[in-house]
Amino acid sequence: MNVKETKVEGLKHSFEIVVLADEIAENLTKKIKEIGETATIPGFRKGKAPESFLRQRYEGAAMGEVVEELIQSESTKVLSDNKLRPAHRPNVNVISFDKGKDLVFTMDFEAIPEITPIDFSKISLEKMIADVDEKEIEKTLQRLAESRKDSKKVEENRAAVKGDIAVIDFVGSVDGVEFQGGKGNAYPLELGSNSFIPGYEDQIIGHKVGDKFDVNVKFPENYGAKDLAGKNAVFAVEIKELREKKTVELNDEFAKFFGKEKLDEVREMVRMELSHEYESVSMDNLKKTLLDKLADAHDFPVPEIMANEEFDAIWKQIETAKSKNSLDAEDVGKTDDELKIEYKSIAERRVRLGLLLAEIGAKNNISVTDADLNRAIMMEARQFPGQEKAVFDFYAKHPEMLDRLRAPLFEDKVVDFILKGVSLIEKKVSPEDLYKVGMSAEKSDKKDTKKNSKQKKETKTDGESKKSSTKKKKVEG
Repeated sequence: MNVKETKVEGLKHSFEIVVLADEIAENLTKKIKEIGETATIPGFRKGKAPESFLRQRYEGAAMGEVVEELIQSESTKVLSDNKLRPAHRPNVNVISFDKGKDLVFTMDFEAIPEITPIDFSKISLEKMIADVDEKEIEKTLQRLAESRKDSKKVEENRAAVKGDIAVIDFVGSVDGVEFQGGKGNAYPLELGSNSFIPGYEDQIIGHKVGDKFDVNVKFPENYGAKDLAGKNAVFAVEIKELREKKTVELNDEFAKFFGKEKLDEVREMVRMELSHEYESVSMDNLKKTLLDKLADAHDFPVPEIMANEEFDAIWKQIETAKSKNSLDAEDVGKTDDELKIEYKSIAERRVRLGLLLAEIGAKNNISVTDADLNRAIMMEARQFPGQEKAVFDFYAKHPEMLDRLRAPLFEDKVVDFILKGVSLIEKKVSPEDLYKVGMSAEKSDKKDTKKNSKQKKETKTDGESKKSSTKKKKVEG
């Protein structure tokens, strides 16, 4: 085999590879003999057919297999000899080949760059720690009680006030024409909940049961349904019933909502949930800070094809957001060219961090085990009470979906490994300050991730401070 590198441009490589005719002939002879040992040919005992007969019958097909195997093996050898790792499947193009002549083909690809992680001990990080105080526990208990409130019918003939539940029939129209989704019967609307269009609930306050009236509102400019966004609408409303919430007392009876006997047991449950939540937010903040420092400390080039694939995935989400008028506030008003410049930089950063974490993982034998995946599936299943079996069955039937779990698990394991080597200082902060940083990190991460482009396939690299809101819902029932 003769090999010549014909072009090197950054991470792009091009090789011309020549496999000599003698080597091809030798491999072809071996292949034909292998066929002869197993082929059943009328008139001959197995393995006894003459080579000339075998060549006449099988040489064409055998030659195709030999050429394909030689291209594969010689390409692999070139990569190994030159210590190159392709970022994608190499593009192979056969330049010339004929029976009895040399095989000439080219191989083009982008390589994974050489990556040297920094000394982690030189990284200094601050981990924010928030203690659970009694006031926060009581506020959470009050929210839990609020969420468990029942309601009773208002018997007196009075006007609706903020906090009441108005049971209403309504029909919405724009320019005199009813629109889809604008009709409801016996709908329980809590006045002051801001669950309807701004201004809608305020116009119900002051009316009584039996009143029929119009509510005039304007849909927000960024409303999800484009055909309604920014338009004036009229809702014909009738109040069928008024209900008021019944106060739920914080006592041992209340504890039974949560399968506990005593209120103190619920209080301790809340304390533990808040403690876990604070730790989760703290770790999310820490992870985001670590990844920012890693990104700033490494500036190796990234394969263009990987950056383009990442950007394409992000840009599809940008276009979808634009079509639904749901662009991030900081992106509204920017031109496509401005957005593309910004998100191409984000895509490159994500790829660089992904490659860096993959390199750190490989050098330190970090991997995601079957046990890790099983734990992740169990945690996901717990989020769907009563449907746990369906979750397990889903992954059993779609094993390819395990990559959606594998990527973030791998990232977390690598990050945990790095954190063991950094200089870490704990800093006491209030829960408010902890969440303030978390919200800032989440806003920043939203741009860096645009979830999800390819989380299901590749290691994602920017921490997400989203666990806190999920856990909060869990604490609050």
